Amino acid sequence: MTKRLADESPEYTKAREELLQAEISLKEQCERVAALRRALPPGPEVTDYALSEPAGPLQAGSCTPRRVHLSELFSDPARPLLLIHFMYGGAQENPCPMCSMWADGYDAVVRHVTQHANLVLCAEAEIGKLAAWALERGWENLRIVSSHGTSLKDDLKMQDEAGVQQPGVSVFTRDEEGRIRHFYTVEALMAPGHFRGVDRLSPVWNLFDLLPEGRGDWWPRLRYDP
Repeated sequence: MTKRLADESPEYTKAREELLQAEISLKEQCERVAALRRALPPGPEVTDYALSEPAGPLQAGSCTPRRVHLSELFSDPARPLLLIHFMYGGAQENPCPMCSMWADGYDAVVRHVTQHANLVLCAEAEIGKLAAWALERGWENLRIVSSHGTSLKDDLKMQDEAGVQQPGVSVFTRDEEGRIRHFYTVEALMAPGHFRGVDRLSPVWNLFDLLPEGRGDWWPRLRYDP
C-alpha cells in the first residue's frame, strides 16, 4: 500500500497501486539477475596489458606518461577491478558525450566505490588527450588509463577492426595464483535490437524516467548553453 495524499482520485490511487506492484516485481527481477551474475564461474584469463597513465597530477598543456600494467590497478588482489570503457580514440575522434556524462558521475562517487572495488576509466585515446579531457571536465578522483597501443579493447570486443568504440564496464578479478580473469562485461548493446544495457549505471536516466514525460529524445552534450 502506497502513502496516499489528500484528495487523490480513486483512479489515481488504483493506478499507483498497480505501478507499485510492477516496481516491486522489477526490483525482485533485478535481484535475481544480480544473483545469476554473482554465480558466474571463473572467467578466462586475460593478458596483463601494459597501459599508460599520467605520472603526476593533471596539468594544462602537459602530461608525462608512465606505464602501468593491468595487474597494478588492483590495490588488493581480493578487491575486484571495475574498468569503464570510455569512447574516445580509434574511430572516436572526440570524447563521447554519453560516456562523459557517466564519468562525471563516477568521479563524484570514487571514494564510495573504492571501499569495495578498484575503479578505473580506460580509453583508446593517447594518454595526453585523455588527460586533457579529464582536466577540462574537472575529474579529480577518477583514475584514468589509456589502452592505446595494446589489444585490450579488441580482445574484450569493445572495439571493432575499424576502431569503432563500444561503451560498457568490464569487471576483472585475480585468482590465488595472481592471474587476472575476466568476470563480466556489461555493454550498451546487450543483443541485436536490445539497447540501454548500461543505462542503470547512470542516475540521469533513472531520474528522467520518474518524470511525467520520461526521458524523451534528450541526449547529453559535451557542453550546454548557459
